Amino acid sequence: MKHDPVERPQHYNMGTIEVLDFILDQALPYLAGNIVKYVCRYRYKGNPVEDLKKARFYLDRLIKETETGSACHGRHDFCGCHGNCQEGGCK
Repeated sequence: MKHDPVERPQHYNMGTIEVLDFILDQALPYLAGNIVKYVCRYRYKGNPVEDLKKARFYLDRLIKETETGSACHGRHDFCGCHGNCQEGGCK
């Protein structure tokens, strides 16, 4: 298959399933999807440490928002609560 940096970036297609397909299949919320994306590509694109730091940034943010119950912000695609928020945020 011909390399296409927009439709099929090589650094997201190193295994048998494209990273985007996995994220969509698992219905991962935004922060979790970015964690997976950066961890999956760190060995194949540019600066590996930079991608790992990006993954850590999103992981730290997800942990903080999960601990405080504020991961949703009314956008259930961010937290993965599927609309089952408790008063004061998702739990």
